[in-house]
Amino acid sequence: MNEGIEGTERFLSPGSGRGLRAVRHFSAGELVFACPAYSYVLTVNEREAHCENCFSRREDLFKCGKCKQAHYCNVECQRSDWTMHKLECVAMCADGENWCPSETVRLVARIILKQRVTPERDPSERLLLLSEFEAHLDKMDSEKDEMNNADIAALHHFYSKHISDIPGDQALTELFAQVNCNGFTIEDEELSHLGSAVFPDVALMNHSCSPNVIVTYKGTVAEVRAIREIDPGDEVFNSYIDLLYPTEDRKERLLDSYFFSCQCTECTSKSKDKAKMETRKLSSPPEPEKIKAMVHYAKIVIEEFRRAKHYKTPSELLEICELSLEKMGAIFADTNVYMLHMMYQAMGVCLYMQDWDGALRYGEKIVQPYSVHYPAYSLNVASMYLKLGRLYLGLEKKKQGIRALKRAVAIMEMAHGKDHNYVAEVKREIQEQK
Repeated sequence: MNEGIEGTERFLSPGSGRGLRAVRHFSAGELVFACPAYSYVLTVNEREAHCENCFSRREDLFKCGKCKQAHYCNVECQRSDWTMHKLECVAMCADGENWCPSETVRLVARIILKQRVTPERDPSERLLLLSEFEAHLDKMDSEKDEMNNADIAALHHFYSKHISDIPGDQALTELFAQVNCNGFTIEDEELSHLGSAVFPDVALMNHSCSPNVIVTYKGTVAEVRAIREIDPGDEVFNSYIDLLYPTEDRKERLLDSYFFSCQCTECTSKSKDKAKMETRKLSSPPEPEKIKAMVHYAKIVIEEFRRAKHYKTPSELLEICELSLEKMGAIFADTNVYMLHMMYQAMGVCLYMQDWDGALRYGEKIVQPYSVHYPAYSLNVASMYLKLGRLYLGLEKKKQGIRALKRAVAIMEMAHGKDHNYVAEVKREIQEQK
């Protein structure tokens, strides 16, 4: 752990955690600290492209000889992961195609096994033990209780034959709640989901909608970098959520997932809300009630689309996006965050369908408003420039492609560090075009 930070006393605001404060000055782009994962799982969708142990992206991975599902860089990676993988390996071989626990269930199973194998303090727990994670059991509603119970049932179903003496339901309820409230999603340079992990010391950081650090990943290590100047004594703030949305929306998400009401400077000032909720320039401005009704509609459509991704065809999903954009566009400007959300979903569908022109059209509408709505050096902005750059190059628009990739690199060097392999890959892409 970097000597430039220290743990502080527990804050009084409910659910805010303990927090971290800097004990020396950090410049923008400087590494504040790094933390290895206490436990992690690679998402099933990425198994043929990434090493199960180090998350390296390679084309020459080899399969586990038993389950034929896990992939590794080399024998060293396979040996390093075996203590954890053998749990899934045996279960997958036993259940075959019926083995389908959720990522959260898989992660909790690995945590239980790790606690049995290595009961001593982990290098990722220099400041905070995983057992000290907030669980907020007293704040969970019936829906979250049901989700927890379903996860516990799945853990028993898929792992009871392979983990002796699984903890009791009360202990599992607390562990699942701790993981759901403190877990991290590991993503690549385009913010595609790679896996899930717990990083105890990183979980110490409190939230702000105007953060001064950003968390990125180098394999299974979380790196925390300053995105603006941090002075000695300043608290180190991360963001727990997507910061695209207006204040009330962010507050709802934080209260629902993390059980606290945010009182950061951005939530107090609401300085970006007007731009984020921009309406169309009409001869007669829309009434507040109509705007409120459209926001309600947008939230319903967003949730419907999230569910529809599991059972509708790409063409049907694109139709949902287009119809909602048409309806919202009667009141909202193209820069409105709810319009941008559905444009982003439409872009994703177009990419899946290999409709490169369609994806590019949506991406070009998104990238500039993203640069306004998100904080400086946002990975969301970097990933959008990266996607646009690769789309431009694929469509033989070399000049625009290089320009977009360079903008992505400028952000990524600050967020990931200049020596990160993702930065090196994009620089190679730029060099190949010259």
